[in-house]
Amino acid sequence: MQAFAQTTMLRVVAQQGDGIYTLLRRHGISSSKLSDFIDLNKDNLGENNSLYAGRTYILPGKSDIAASTTSVSSSKLIEASSKVRHVPLFGEKYERVEILDQKLKGAVYYLVSGHGGPDPGAVGKYGPYDLAEDEYAYDVTIRLARRLMEHGAVVYMIIQDKKDGIRDDNILKMDRDEVNYNGQPISRSQVQRLRQRVNSINSLYAKHKGAYQRMLTLHIDSRSERKNIDVFFYHHENSADGKKLAETIHETFNNKYNRHQPERSYSGTVSHRSSLYVVKYSHPPTVFIELGNIRNNLDQRRFVIPNNRQALANWITEGIIADYKTK
Repeated sequence: MQAFAQTTMLRVVAQQGDGIYTLLRRHGISSSKLSDFIDLNKDNLGENNSLYAGRTYILPGKSDIAASTTSVSSSKLIEASSKVRHVPLFGEKYERVEILDQKLKGAVYYLVSGHGGPDPGAVGKYGPYDLAEDEYAYDVTIRLARRLMEHGAVVYMIIQDKKDGIRDDNILKMDRDEVNYNGQPISRSQVQRLRQRVNSINSLYAKHKGAYQRMLTLHIDSRSERKNIDVFFYHHENSADGKKLAETIHETFNNKYNRHQPERSYSGTVSHRSSLYVVKYSHPPTVFIELGNIRNNLDQRRFVIPNNRQALANWITEGIIADYKTK
């Protein structure tokens, strides 16, 4: 599945045996769009609205941030002139995305929220509620995706939950319906889960050969309840580009703390952790971000308050833009 910030409509080539429902499903579009599809392609359909293999068809608007393509040749993406994109993955409230500028035009980002599916990751207690790492990491990640799109970037959400969207609740309900890229169920095996993500990223990386590409994966730590921590950044020891991106985002956080919380210093650091699977095996320069400690009362405010989750996404975006300017 593929996400393009500069696209609201896709043209795809039908394969042998395709029907409308099959084509829509393959590209992540609801069957409720059947009539829209027929209206768009009424002069290009056979008897009983059948498809012709090898012909190009227009998919309905509101293309998902994860609209799929099988290959560049079989699914050409058409850039829209509108400055507004509709991304259902963001949820009804946030699906309308206004493109503010082109600061990230030409940049490709792969965003991975930690855990998901059968694995909630770290779980903290917040009064009577359980806080699951995967839910809060996902909400920050999808907010980050939206911000990057606003600045003209091409964005791939590698972990997706089409029911959640961006949520403004304090307590995010735990579920297991997240899926991997292309709709694959997330494996119960930790190694296989990581392999799924890396394989998807590396396959897409090859398709965008020559482009500026970066991968970011967001997690939440689970140390002792008494230990509140700042945001930490990790990269591969042999990746100068990954280190530069991590340091630039880190500098943004440091500046934000100095401005908004001058009474306390920022203790987050940048270091290499080359043994982390996604850092070690992902082809694009990668930054692994730990957003805080989900078991600590102070850090929990960073996650349960929606505006704070948005601030995390905003600050990461600012660091990403600063990094891209000096590419």
